[in-house]
Amino acid sequence: MKLIKLFFIAAGLTLTANTVNAQQKIGSVNTADVFDSMTEVKTAGEAIDNLTKTKQTEIDKLINEYQTKLKVAQDKEKTFNETNKEALTKELIAAQTELDNLGKKIEEARAQAAKEISAKQGELFTPIQQKIKTAIFAVSKERNLSYVFDIAAQGSNLVYTDESEDITAQVKTKLGASATASKPAAGKAKK
Repeated sequence: MKLIKLFFIAAGLTLTANTVNAQQKIGSVNTADVFDSMTEVKTAGEAIDNLTKTKQTEIDKLINEYQTKLKVAQDKEKTFNETNKEALTKELIAAQTELDNLGKKIEEARAQAAKEISAKQGELFTPIQQKIKTAIFAVSKERNLSYVFDIAAQGSNLVYTDESEDITAQVKTKLGASATASKPAAGKAKK
């Protein structure tokens, strides 16, 4: 008799555990769509574009200076003859040194510009990404979701999403972002 009771208790626990597992809800979100719909992203993108243009203008000035000095040196080289050989050789060596230094300055300016642009991107986009993450967590808790997959992520192993709940629109609403229609996922294939 005790063995039968123990069997029913074990069976009841197993069924209860399966019922709890079956009630876990899965959702999906398209973070790329959410990100693209936020006005802060557009503003940050414009700031990055302006910084990039400013840095490119500075580099272009250095390049133009380099090209001008190179042309002057090449023109001097064309006048090379035996009578001005010694003086012109010294001038050309000095011009080559100046061109080498200017070339290094251009490369340093490019490296510094890339570093500044990258730092600015991190400064502007990291808080936006954190804000999106916080909104996803809030919507997930509100909707009692156990798991949420990012359908915008490359290499995702999510193959079937019909039974999941797409919370992209709710995340956009929570962030006050544009609620335009969500871009379709990479393809909803059935197992």
